[in-house]
Amino acid sequence: MSAQPQRLPAVFISHGSPMLTLEPQRPAHQFLRSASALWPRPQAILAISAHWETEQPAVGATAQPETIHDFYGFPPALYRMHYDAPGAPHLAARIRSLLEDAGFRSALDPQRGLDHGAWSPLTLIYPDADIPVLQLSIQPHRDPAHHLALGRALAPLRDEGVLIMATGSMTHNLRMLDRSDSHPPADWAAAFAEWMAQKLEQRDDTALLDYRQQAPFAAQNHPTDEHLLPLYVALGAATPGAPAQRVHASFAHGALAMDSYSFS
Repeated sequence: MSAQPQRLPAVFISHGSPMLTLEPQRPAHQFLRSASALWPRPQAILAISAHWETEQPAVGATAQPETIHDFYGFPPALYRMHYDAPGAPHLAARIRSLLEDAGFRSALDPQRGLDHGAWSPLTLIYPDADIPVLQLSIQPHRDPAHHLALGRALAPLRDEGVLIMATGSMTHNLRMLDRSDSHPPADWAAAFAEWMAQKLEQRDDTALLDYRQQAPFAAQNHPTDEHLLPLYVALGAATPGAPAQRVHASFAHGALAMDSYSFS
């Protein structure tokens, strides 16, 4: 008789630039290298990446996801990287069932691979690529409350050996980056990250859902929502009222907050 899987957290990872995989000097790289020690080894990983956008929720259902190099102008070494983890078609069907039971129209995508929002952090967290991985899309035209509800529907997976790994960015205004990486974090980015940290640790979900109106410099940090929406999926999968744990905080390029959170 097999042992019952240990309950896994839901996590939010600021995945940063694909270059993070090649930058061991960055604190976020070092954090991701050691992150797997923070939770039990999962039987499978469900990645919710800011880089897969669909009209309705879609679940990747391929048996062998390809590595999608969805970026341009980077060094050749990045395009040679592959993350050859197996997929999880049976889990995809389970996820779709959970979503349908919660009232979401959803679909299975038998072709979807892993975009860099999924494979670049996983390359550092689980470099052996020996844990099945699949993706769930976000809906950028929908609000945080929609994504919170998605997370609530997925919460049972945490007791089934599945790591819910949402990946995006705590701040994401690429036009404001310090490409020289020579200046301290911008005040407007630091203020936003600290407001989010406070509300997440307090589990003030009402304020978090209304971040566009309540958070300082919200529009400056997120001209569009898509890189923050995965956070709300992780938040929805969390135990109601349980404080989030900020497991990493650093900055890249002066304005890119690399914060990561674990939700019990």
